[in-house]
Amino acid sequence: PDDGLTAAELAAKYGLTVSGARPSLARYVRQLWGRRHFIVAFSQAKLTAQYSQARLGQLWQVATPLLNALMYFLIFGLILEADRGMEREVYIPFLVTGVFVFTFTQSSVMAGVRAISGNLGLVRALHFPRAALPVSFSLQQLQQLLFSMVVLFAVAVGFGSYPRLSWLLIVPVLVLQFLFNTGLALVMARLGAKTPDLAQLMPFALRTWMYASGVMFSIPVMLKDHPGWIADVLQWNPAALYMDLMRFALIDGYGAGNLPPHVWAVAAGWAVLAAVGGFVYFWKAEERYGRG
Repeated sequence: PDDGLTAAELAAKYGLTVSGARPSLARYVRQLWGRRHFIVAFSQAKLTAQYSQARLGQLWQVATPLLNALMYFLIFGLILEADRGMEREVYIPFLVTGVFVFTFTQSSVMAGVRAISGNLGLVRALHFPRAALPVSFSLQQLQQLLFSMVVLFAVAVGFGSYPRLSWLLIVPVLVLQFLFNTGLALVMARLGAKTPDLAQLMPFALRTWMYASGVMFSIPVMLKDHPGWIADVLQWNPAALYMDLMRFALIDGYGAGNLPPHVWAVAAGWAVLAAVGGFVYFWKAEERYGRG
């Protein structure tokens, strides 16, 4: 009775679909939500295993960014005097906050680059929405930052910035940055799946981004003798926005005058653009991950 039908017509007649075909975007979102418990468990397992071979274990989650902050303080704070008149009680929390917050984005990007290419065995062995991997790695970096926030709070209090209502702003800042980081990780996961050598190039790009984002210095103060548009461009880049919002929330001496106009709207715009755009961009190549 099926004589004369093409393979495609037979498949349609009996409800067969292509193995590994990309689902619709709405179905893909539902599949990803259905794997939410796996995403959380996988991120926690990765976080636990990250420093399992080190004697200090999970303490390195806090020690690494603190050591980086100390190195930057010695070079930029003492030798190069990048504080530019900023009080020591403000500059040290300013620097530590910048290092911790930028490390969150930096680590999410690097984890995203390797999310597919570094887990090919898992990708090829099991059927699941591949976006679960970069999302899980971003969640891992968020959990690591939350551990580090205890030290960040201690540094802020130690230099005179005591808890106040503005500290509640930390929550929306972290939410927006997490959305941005996740979107960026999804983009980098697709690019890294196709070009594994990207993992070797990204540290250079991220280092450049760090220096352009005002981790170690105030952008408006450092560039006050340059055309204003340069400082505006650097201040409106998302890494600088999330750092400045966190500094504004935590540090008493870092007022609203240090923030660019419409900072919350722009920060939210970056988060939505990266999260939605990154998710769609990643989804469009879903059927190609782990092949070839």
